[in-house]
Amino acid sequence: MFDIGFSEVFVIAIVALIVLGPERLPKAARFAGLWVRRARAQWYSVKSELERELADEDLKRSLRQAQDELRSAQQQLRDSGQILREGAEDLNQRVAAAGTTAAAADAQAAGAQDEHAVPADAPQAEPAHAASPEPAALDHATPPPAAEPAHPDYHGASQPDYRPSTAQTPNDERR
Repeated sequence: MFDIGFSEVFVIAIVALIVLGPERLPKAARFAGLWVRRARAQWYSVKSELERELADEDLKRSLRQAQDELRSAQQQLRDSGQILREGAEDLNQRVAAAGTTAAAADAQAAGAQDEHAVPADAPQAEPAHAASPEPAALDHATPPPAAEPAHPDYHGASQPDYRPSTAQTPNDERR
């Protein structure tokens, strides 16, 4: 704090001994020591309060930074959730559209089979070109393949069962 060396303290002590005398010097030394202790205590108090304020400010700054990071993560999650919802809606619409087109194709195929159906009592005559059928004739004779679901995991998916089991485990026997 103050740049006072040993020689300077020794000179001050000799001057104090001459001025105050041997009777009042111990009381003056105690009084000076008391004031030095109070000054140091006050200095350490101010110093510790400044350090606490700086630590509080640093803590507040890190808290604000953490809050900002959490807000940005929350916004990213909201955006991701919205994108997932839109994707799920799109997938549901595709599945619904595939289901309606498959049903329409099945109805059309059933109608086409009814048109080409031959009554059971009618005589079966084979056409002359039956040995080499044309591709167009094969298209009407065979029904179109059944429409598969848009995503195999999505169709008929079931939910897992999270209920606790009643089976006893080896750890239960130890209790």
